[in-house]
Amino acid sequence: MELVVSQLLTGLSIASILMLVALGLAVIYGVTGVINLAHGEFVMLGAYCAWFLQSQLGMGLLESLIPIFFILAVFGWAVEALVIRHLYDRPLDTILATWGIGVMAQQAIRLIAGGELRYVEIPAFLNGSVSLFGASESAYRLFILGLALVLFGLTWVIYRRTSFGLKLRAITQNREIASSFGINSARIYRSTFAYGAGIAGLAGALVSPLKSVSPEMGTTYVVDAFMVVVLGGAQSLLGTVASSGILGELSGFLAFHSNDTLAKALVLLAIVILIRFRPEGLFSTRVRS
Repeated sequence: MELVVSQLLTGLSIASILMLVALGLAVIYGVTGVINLAHGEFVMLGAYCAWFLQSQLGMGLLESLIPIFFILAVFGWAVEALVIRHLYDRPLDTILATWGIGVMAQQAIRLIAGGELRYVEIPAFLNGSVSLFGASESAYRLFILGLALVLFGLTWVIYRRTSFGLKLRAITQNREIASSFGINSARIYRSTFAYGAGIAGLAGALVSPLKSVSPEMGTTYVVDAFMVVVLGGAQSLLGTVASSGILGELSGFLAFHSNDTLAKALVLLAIVILIRFRPEGLFSTRVRS
């Protein structure tokens, strides 16, 4: 029983990080259709913001989360306003543009903060472990799991229970008809991009104590985020949660019985097979018009 609980907790820990990283990408891609290859760099910038606020201004990780969200939201708003809004009807150009933004973000961080590894401290009261049914799990990882669920709940409420969410869903289904009813699609797209970038920044800040912070750290996370979105279905928030759980538990199980490298390869192979037979993902029910 202890072994089963331990594996479940490990899988949930992986799943919470996957959900945090993928939620912002799912919001952006599900609404705007933009394949944002700079999403990993948004995560990386959030991690560097956490390091800077902690090392230079003495702010704790938790108290820096709200400023980090708004910093990355403003950055995402600027990226959409200056670049992305001109490319919505040119998907290949959008891919190239977001890749270029990611490269520029990496080089800017190297110039400003240097290329050496940086570290962020876990809050003191979370720097321990919790025993559940005989299994021990990091208190900070459990905190990440709880906060990931809170962020998902907040996003779902915005998406399903607000007038903004109603307009957003209308644009997702048919942008032209929604615009004919007076909905400002440009403003909705920009706000959505900013919100997705802000969540990505929060993800970077929260995972920064678990990983060393470097300019290249976003590359791994963008791959993981796309795996979650592809598995769950681009327009399904519940699919993002479910696919995070599936991939987290599967990765934890395979890593326990083999190693992390083989586990990641097997998970990727499973997703490739899925795409072959169900390209819309497991939980997608709508098609963009």
